[in-house]
Amino acid sequence: MTGYGRAKFENDDREIQVEIKSVNHRYLDLNIKIPRLYAYLEDMVKKTLQASLVRGKVDIYVSIKEKEGSDVRISPNMPVVQGYLEAAGAISRQFGLPMEGLSLADIIRLPDAITADKEEADAEVISAQVQQTLTKAVEEYDAMRTAEGSRLCADILDRARLIGEYVDFIEQRSPDSVEEYRQKIALRMQELLEDSEIAQQRILSEAALFADKVSVTEEIVRLRSHLKQLDSMVNGKAAVGRKLDFLVQELNRESNTIGSKANDYAIAKTVVELKAEIEKIREQIQNLE
Repeated sequence: MTGYGRAKFENDDREIQVEIKSVNHRYLDLNIKIPRLYAYLEDMVKKTLQASLVRGKVDIYVSIKEKEGSDVRISPNMPVVQGYLEAAGAISRQFGLPMEGLSLADIIRLPDAITADKEEADAEVISAQVQQTLTKAVEEYDAMRTAEGSRLCADILDRARLIGEYVDFIEQRSPDSVEEYRQKIALRMQELLEDSEIAQQRILSEAALFADKVSVTEEIVRLRSHLKQLDSMVNGKAAVGRKLDFLVQELNRESNTIGSKANDYAIAKTVVELKAEIEKIREQIQNLE
């Protein structure tokens, strides 16, 4: 489902930013972008996200910037300084020149007396800092998804209640439609068959057979059962996106069966409305985990 999260870490050495954004997708598709120098962090980032996410096309951007001079170590080159001093002493003794004028500033300015070495960043320290930043970004990302998910669940439950009302109407209307159609069949058969006891029995037999074929009681029972499961899943805490996909297919299947059985305009019209709501639910659950 859609979501966005961002977090930042900063200290004297570096600045780390993690950004997460996602769009709807049937499966979990992670796209991690991280500086090449820190490619060793990609597996850790991937495992952290897989532990929190189930589905969605997710883009993760990790930025790591070392601060100017934070990774440079300045230190004296003692052997070189010692060599300069010994050489200066030798010159002083050889030519009788005084060394009192040699200052610390003079020594520091001597070539290679001071070294500036670039320190290698500690991989474990950076990994821990990125992990900390990533966790905060995931928390913000989850907060946004939770808010959106609550709105989607409320909409799905509203539509499920409307479907339940349609099912109530079909259940109330179905016996009347069967009786009306049975009477039509009986009238037509009376016109075609002779008015005999055998004909009357044939009419009753055919009407009973028709009533059994067009009965939608089983479909109504299954629809109500599916609606209860939907309510339970949506109000639960587990990830149910794929289960809801299957459940909506079953709702649609039972609705199609009712539509094919019913020979009644009012029921057929209600089935169309019912299927429209099922389709809207199907679209909404694509956004849920």
